[in-house]
Amino acid sequence: MSPSTSPLLVRRGAFGALARAIPLAGLLFVGSLACSSDSDGSSAGSGGSGTATSGGAPATSGGAPATGSGASTTSGAGSATGTGGSGGGATTGSGATTSAGEGGATSSTSATSGGSGGGGGAPDPGFQPCPATGPCKVLPLGDSITFGLGFDGGYRVELFRLALQDDHEITFTGTQQKNGPAMVDGVTFPRNHEGISGQTIQQIAGRVPSPALDEMPHIVLLHAGTNDMVQGANGADTRLAALLDELIAEAPDALIVVSNIIPLPFAASEVNKFNATIPPMVEERAAAGAHIVFADQFTGFPTSELGDQVHPNQAGYARMAGVWYEAIEGYLR
Repeated sequence: MSPSTSPLLVRRGAFGALARAIPLAGLLFVGSLACSSDSDGSSAGSGGSGTATSGGAPATSGGAPATGSGASTTSGAGSATGTGGSGGGATTGSGATTSAGEGGATSSTSATSGGSGGGGGAPDPGFQPCPATGPCKVLPLGDSITFGLGFDGGYRVELFRLALQDDHEITFTGTQQKNGPAMVDGVTFPRNHEGISGQTIQQIAGRVPSPALDEMPHIVLLHAGTNDMVQGANGADTRLAALLDELIAEAPDALIVVSNIIPLPFAASEVNKFNATIPPMVEERAAAGAHIVFADQFTGFPTSELGDQVHPNQAGYARMAGVWYEAIEGYLR
């Protein structure tokens, strides 16, 4: 399953037809119900600040337990483009994508199957973030999508399963309210993370270096910006760039994996504009020698896999896990 192109993966495409946008007030109500308690039945208490959230409810965290497995399959040929960063040249993969203008409905033939996001990037042979023995520490960093609102444990559950299947030893770090199943495929599931419902890029940056990096990770998975699209999209790219620079400075020996954000149907134009800034932002830092790669969480993500038009359902989280895994598998021991 190791990728075969350069460490800087840049893929372009579009997602499936946008679902009807729901009123923000209704979105907040849905989120507040889901955030009411953690998987152990205790009240949520680690929420971030803010008046609108990708988790729906301000200043809370929590996830509704769910069971079962399965990522939905959509048809179409995937496309991938690898852009040369540190340690590799660029290659392109076949496939066709079509998209409409910003803010309108989009369609795509670059869909994915079973949670996978298409081609990946091979690691720089001179860089190995994970230890030779013991688990590779992975920090899931972000907001309620990182927490896993809508499916207990979010993308972390399937990501852990994928690593187990390939005999890779990983664990998750983070200081926030633990959630997720007790076991995955007979192995104790590490329930740690650093995802807080409602937090913007700036608020996430306020947790770097502490407490997010108190236990220094080997790999950081960053999905951030959904709340900015609601609270104020202007300058979101600048704020993300500053956060990336802070992570690079504070965790110079870690692999920083940054993704664009998944679809947000009622803010499609803002999402398109913001997402377009991220690949060149990552490429610039990789070219300067930073250990940073891009993972495309947007392309091929259907709105049918958004449980509440903001957060993925179980299939959507499995899709996200496949994209993350494709980006990091070549670095795992």
